[in-house]
Amino acid sequence: MPLNIPTFDDVLTAAARLAGLAHRTPVLTSRTFNELTGAEVFFKCENFQRGGAFKFRGAMNALLALDI
Repeated sequence: MPLNIPTFDDVLTAAARLAGLAHRTPVLTSRTFNELTGAEVFFKCENFQRGGAFKFRGAMNALLALDI
């Protein structure tokens, strides 16, 4: 099965589809993780999305993209 890598245009299309549906979730950092890794680590908290799941954006985008 070929790998379907999204293009930048795919991302923009998905963002337009999801406008007003998905919550803007915070991006957090952790001093502890930064020190442990020696890098600046960011966490995109999609678990704060409606339904408490990180899968909302992908699932909703797939549904809205259906040609029905």
